[in-house]
Parts: sequence; structure tokens; C-alpha cells
Amino acid sequence: MKLFVSEGNPHCLKVLAALEVTGVQCSVQYVNHEEKVVPFLSRPVLPALLLPSGLHLFSSNAICRYLFEVSGQESSELCNQWLEWEATDLQPALLQALHMAVLQGKGSEVSKVLQGPLKFLDQSLTKGGKPYLNGDTVSLADLVLWAALYPVLSDSSLALGEHKSVNSWFDRVASIHSCLSAAQKVLQGKGLQGMKSYMQRQPAPQSNQCRDTQPCNSNPAEGEEGERDFSEEEMEAAALTWSKGLSTSPVVTDRQHPILPQEGKRNILVTSALPYVNNVPHLGNIIGCVLSADVFSRYGRLRDWNLLFVCGTDEYGTATENKAREEGLTPQLICDKYHAVHSSIYKWFQIDFDFFGRTTTEKQTEIAQNIFWRLHKNGFLVEDTVEQLRCENCQRFLADRFVEGICPHCKYPEARGDQCDKCGRLINAVELREPQCKVCRQTPVIRSSKHLFLDLPKLETQLEQWLEKSTSTGDWTANAKQITRSWLRDGLKPRCITRDLLWGTPVPHPDFKEKVFYVWFDAPIGYLSITANYTDKWEKWWKNPHQVELYNFMAKDNVPFHSVVFPCSLLGAQDNYTLVNHLVATEYLNYEDTKFSKSRGVGVFGDMAKDTGIPADVWRFYLLYVRPEGQDSAFSWADMALKNNSELLNNLGNFINRAGMFVAKFFEGCVPVMELQQEDKRLLALVGWELQQYIQLMDKVKIRDALKHILNISRHGNQYIQVNEPWKKIKGGDTERQRAGTVTGVSVNIACLLSVMLMPYMPAVSQTIRDQLNAPQSCVNTMLQGTGTFVCSLCAGHRIGTVSPLFQKLEADQIEALKKRFGGQQKTPQSTASPQPAAVPATAAADEVAMVNGVDPEKAKQLTQAVAEQGDKVRALKAQKAEKAVITAEVAKLLDLKKQLALAEGKSPEPAPQKGKKK
Repeated sequence: MKLFVSEGNPHCLKVLAALEVTGVQCSVQYVNHEEKVVPFLSRPVLPALLLPSGLHLFSSNAICRYLFEVSGQESSELCNQWLEWEATDLQPALLQALHMAVLQGKGSEVSKVLQGPLKFLDQSLTKGGKPYLNGDTVSLADLVLWAALYPVLSDSSLALGEHKSVNSWFDRVASIHSCLSAAQKVLQGKGLQGMKSYMQRQPAPQSNQCRDTQPCNSNPAEGEEGERDFSEEEMEAAALTWSKGLSTSPVVTDRQHPILPQEGKRNILVTSALPYVNNVPHLGNIIGCVLSADVFSRYGRLRDWNLLFVCGTDEYGTATENKAREEGLTPQLICDKYHAVHSSIYKWFQIDFDFFGRTTTEKQTEIAQNIFWRLHKNGFLVEDTVEQLRCENCQRFLADRFVEGICPHCKYPEARGDQCDKCGRLINAVELREPQCKVCRQTPVIRSSKHLFLDLPKLETQLEQWLEKSTSTGDWTANAKQITRSWLRDGLKPRCITRDLLWGTPVPHPDFKEKVFYVWFDAPIGYLSITANYTDKWEKWWKNPHQVELYNFMAKDNVPFHSVVFPCSLLGAQDNYTLVNHLVATEYLNYEDTKFSKSRGVGVFGDMAKDTGIPADVWRFYLLYVRPEGQDSAFSWADMALKNNSELLNNLGNFINRAGMFVAKFFEGCVPVMELQQEDKRLLALVGWELQQYIQLMDKVKIRDALKHILNISRHGNQYIQVNEPWKKIKGGDTERQRAGTVTGVSVNIACLLSVMLMPYMPAVSQTIRDQLNAPQSCVNTMLQGTGTFVCSLCAGHRIGTVSPLFQKLEADQIEALKKRFGGQQKTPQSTASPQPAAVPATAAADEVAMVNGVDPEKAKQLTQAVAEQGDKVRALKAQKAEKAVITAEVAKLLDLKKQLALAEGKSPEPAPQKGKKK
């Protein structure tokens, strides 16, 4: 094993401390902050642990948990809860505090940011009455939290207030030599200033105001409610709002097309990055672009914004030509085929475009060529020559993807002309060793070709003036700002806009008639041409910057083209174009512990999700729950099952079903009379506050964070029912029966509110809830207006429909089967997927018995490696907190491999007695 760390990185303090405390044998390599250790991640991530199997762990907490598991120390449930609290609640506050103290010199303000987490930690230690978080001995949780807090608690210049229990606990852990040794190695005795270089490379932290302050547990609502105090006036105001009932304004009707900007309304134009036509989108593509844009668009319509949502397939370029050759079709037929595939996938995922078009249209040619001529006329295009590979046999210049050769960096023999798939390095095609034309396999030659370039340096001043205004007034994600700044920091360079290809928008200039537009120049213009194919009045959207707000949704790799290059094209055209106001970029979604790969069969792609039997709304929910808003995240089957079973089934679905069933069972299907008491008014105020947080976050396109407030409301509702026990009170006297009626009526109205808040996320489930409750359509119009209005929408006497469960449990064996199915061609031996391993041929029972007395060194060698890899896999699953059933299945495979190894070594296959675990 090898552990990669960097000096000044506080996350590395944790793993070095864990390594020293556990005594696990592992080499340590110090690298700089920019070192890209994990090959499939797009950005440098440290610390990282390279396992013997070749897998990487790159979450500091997962690495710590793994090291403890390897040393034989398993984590308790309480320990896991603390680790989750540290990652989701403490770390965001710490990042903000460190940013203020290290980079802004605002050490005096740090206490305000950390007051909530430190107060909670102090109360927990005091209440527990034990020296450590997990009892009488130091645990993984103590180590992780101590290391996280070390930079701030060890700095006496930060006045963090009096937290006696925290300070005592901190000093106890600090007395462990390994911990202070790790701190010295990482911070070099420089304290906070030792972190400056690391902090300068981190994105500016987001506000931490909406986070909870207790570890996740079976009943987090208790902690959340304890944090919210409402005055008598606030509770009475909530009750007054509730009593006003539904709005009498006209019910929103179906959209009337074409949708055009209107005077006096908020006119929102939403685009999703155009998916490339020859690729079937995987889950990461879907959440990064179309699904995020769909959720925001649905929300905007609920807010009564005048909104147009357009997207389409990006169809020109090298990759399409390649795919056409592979499948023996023309490029146009390939585009037609895969455009239909994309449309079908997005329809299944319920992506509600106003128009889904494509770029291979006459409008695309017309608008792209118009922008080109305007840039040419205004002096923003320059000519230059470029060295390219040319195949004399095919009589054509070769685009990057038409060339293969040996990577000049890692010697991989099948590197493409633009990038090496093995080492991930970008390549100029002329740098390839022993290049070959992919079409005819002949060796190309280097030739010069004349091209046109967009003169970005000439447009730089205009761009910076526009960016200053757009980023300061609009909702740009932190990564979008950071990536844009990095492009501008070193000065812009001219960028080629032409290509020697056949399949593309033709360049209209007579000197370049053999060329087409480079796809990066051409594709963003697709937004305009797709809108033009939707309505001939497209310019009312795209040449109307004073009346229209433009939202662009994409993954972070697309940011420079939308924040620098495309805006420069439109600025240079000088035709009053609408430029982006709000650039919303996600980080990357990985698949389990690797990246999606269609060729290797790794990961779930859009056309496969339907075949899993899991409803589209559950897919939407989980992808939005793990949406990579601030950092890369990962799809995990075990986590998807956990979130489905805990959040959807046991929390949200349980509450809504109970509320409806009480009406049906105890009140003959009619909502009972409600007489509000203080407890009810307090709940109305709490739910109203959660609704307001949801709206504030959604307005700022914080889609993942807003979802948590929906789940908070159902948790509050479940606790409200649990405390009041209407199923018992309904059997009592008149007063108790009345109380049961009030609790039931309030609960079913909260369920109605939840159906509205869920509409952007889970449209089918939302409709099902409203159908079951027979909810009036006007509830959709009322709840999300202004800052949020929680009113009584199902009045006494309202008759509901038939209530039934909303969600189904995802079983462990079902999830395990799906994980195997989408796991690709892994390096583990076949025995991990079937009882008969590849290393041991199928033989008669007599032969197997003979193996006990005979040694087979070659098979033993293979199986030793297999056991090591499977052991790593089990430990990694435990470190990632996979579902117990999944871990059990993998342990069974490990034991089976060990038996096979024992046979191959001539030993008894009976396992040694296991040590008993402490309860």
C-alpha cells in the first residue's frame, strides 16, 4: 500500500495520525497539492491510498476507516454517526473558518462560524460523561474529529469561547504521541500559516447557514427541532397564514407554445449542455446537465416564471464520423439513430423540455455562418498555419480521433490523437510515436494546413468587463468562477475555429471552403438554432439581454466554452446577443470507486436504467441526493439502496402513507376538523421555515441542499405523529378523539405540501400523492409563491382518494445482482462471481480431495493474489459504509477463495476459529 499526502493539507493530518496509531504497514509519499494521484479523477485529490489491488481510496475518512479495519478495529454505529457528522456538518463550517482565518485575516470572526458545531460537540461530550466520543477508549471518531479541529483548537489566537468538555477531550487525544507527530509532519510547526498554500487552491466556501449540527441517526428531527425556537408571534403568524387557505387566483393551465418573453414577468431561458449524439449518456452526464436543468425548470414554472427550457443533440464532429465508420452508416444516419436514443432516455427520466432539437439543421448553418461573417467583418478572426497529420492514402488531414499511436508519456500503444486513455494526459497528435491512420492503418505524415482563429486576446477586455458584471450579479457556481478565472489569469490565446473534416457546418469563406467549423465554436450556437427551430421569433429570447435571464447548466469540463469562448463569439458579433447570467456547473459523478466506461461495461448508462426495474423517480431522487454540487461524488448501489429504504420508504413514504391511512381508517376518508393547539402552531411555524429555506436554496440553484428540507419536513411529521399517537387517541373520549382528528388533519395537509415541493424532483410520485389525497390543483399555485406559503389546502370535510404505499424496498440480493451486472470486466477472478473459480478447473470430487494432499504452486500463487484483492474489496466496502448484506456477500466470497487457496497449498480447507466480537 502507498499513501500519498501533501504538507499543509489538513485532511492529510487525519490519515497520518490513523496510520501511526494503527501501525499498519504502508509507505508514505509526499507530493505537491497539484499532483494528480488518482488517474480517473479530473482534479488533484489528496490524501489518496493506493491499495495492493490497484484500487484507490481518496476520502480521508474512508482511508482512516480502512486503516482501522485492516488493524482489526471495526467501527461502531455511534462512531459511524460521528464520522458522517464530521463530513457533512463540521467540515463545511471548518472550511469557512479556515478560509477566513488563513486567507482573509478574519480570525476574530471564526468563533461565529464554529459556534454551532463546537456547542453540539461540547454538549454531547458532557452528556455522554465519558472521556472519549465512543466511550472509555480512543476510537476512529476521536482521531478524525481531533485531526479536523487541530488547526483551529491549537491556535490560541482564535477566541473560540468556553467549551470545557471539548477542550479536555482535545487535550486527552493530543497526549497521544502519534497524533502530535502527524500534526508536526503536516503543518511543520507553522500552525494556520502552514496551510496557506493549500487553502489558496481551494474554492471559496459556501454559506453554512442551512446545515444541521447533529450526527445522522434514526431520529435527526429531534436535534433539528431543538435548534429552532419560535416566538409566540411567529407561531401565531404561521397559524394565521395556515387559516387563509388556498389562493383564489386562476389555476395554472398547460403551457401554450411557443413560449415567448412577456412584459412584467420574469423571463427565464434555460439551456442544458448539448449531449454528444454518438454517446449514450451515463448517470453522470444526466445529473450534470439535463436532470439538474429539468428540476430547476419545473421549479421555475411552479414559481410562475415565464420559462423556456431547450436542449438537443450535438451532432457534428470527428466522433460522429468515427461512429459512422464503425457501424457502416452515414454520419446523418448515425445522428438520426442516436438522436432517437437520447430522446427515449430523457423521456423515460421525465425530462420536461419545451423543445429538444439537434444541430444538423439549416438554421444551425444559417446562424453559425452569420456569426462567423460578423466576427470576420469586425476584425476578430486571424489566419495561421497548423502542423497536422495527413494520411496520403486517404487523401485527407486526420482529426485527432482518426489517429492512434504510442503515448509519448506512458508508452500506452493505443493512445488517441487528443488524449491517452491510460495516463489521461492531453496529447497533440503530432507528438504520437508510430502514429497510424485509424481508417486505413497507414502511417500519416506531418503537413501544414491553414486555419482561422478567433482572436480571443483582442476580445479579452470586453469579456472581463462583462464577466465582472455577470459573476457579481448572477448565480455562478464557485467552480465556474474558479475555472473562468484560471483561463483569464495567464492571458487568452487565439483559438482555432476550423477543422479539416467532412462532417460539420461548412465554413463559408472561399479560402476555407474545404473546411468545417470546429465543434467547440459550432456546438454552443446550437442553443440558438434549436430555439430557432422551436419558434421563428427566437431572437426575442437570444437578442434580448435586458428582458431575458439565461441559465446554462453543465458539468465543469464545459465551463470555459460557456464562460469564455462562446461569450467572446457573441460579443465579437456585436449583435445584442443574450449572454449567460447564471452559469451552473456540477463537479463529476463517479461510479462506485472508478469512472463510467461503456467499453468496459462499468456503470449505469441511460438506456440501462429502465431495465433495472427501479422507477425513474427513484433514480431521479438518488442522483439529485448525491448531486456533485461542491465536489465530486460517487454513485453507489449500497448507498442508493440505503437512501431508498431509509429516506424514501421509512421517512417520506411512511409519513405520507400514515397520514392518508389515518384519514381513511379513522375518519371514513374525510379530513377531520382541526382545532390547533400550541404544539400544532409550532409545527406549522417549523414546516413554514423549512419551506422558506427550500425556496431560498432553489432560487439559488442549490438543488441538493433544498432536497434535504423536504426530507426534514417529513421527519418532523413522523415525529409529530409518533408523539401524539392518534391511533390510540381515536379510541378515547371526545377530547382525545378531537386531538386525533387535529393531528391527522395537520399531517395530511403537510403531505399535500410535500407533494408540491417534490414536483421538481419526483414528478410521478408528486402526482400520485396528489391523486391519493384528491388535492385541488390550486395547491400547486399557492404553496411556492413569494417566500413560501404553507396553508391549509385540505379543509375539514375534504374527501381523499385511495391511499397506497409510494415506495418499495430495495432488497440486498437485488442490489448485489445489479452491482455485479454493471461492474464491468473487473480484475477479480471468476470465483467472485460464481462458485467455481477460474484458478481451479472444474473437476470431479475425487480430484478435489486429492488436492488436499498435493500442492499446486501455480494455482496457489493465483489464488493468493485473488484473496488479497478480495480482502481489499471487503475492507474498502467497510470503509465506505456499504450495506451490511453487501459486505456479507463479499466476505462469503473471500472465505470461499481462502478455502480454494488452502486446497491449492495442500492444507485443510477448514477455516480457523474466529475470535468473538465484543458486543
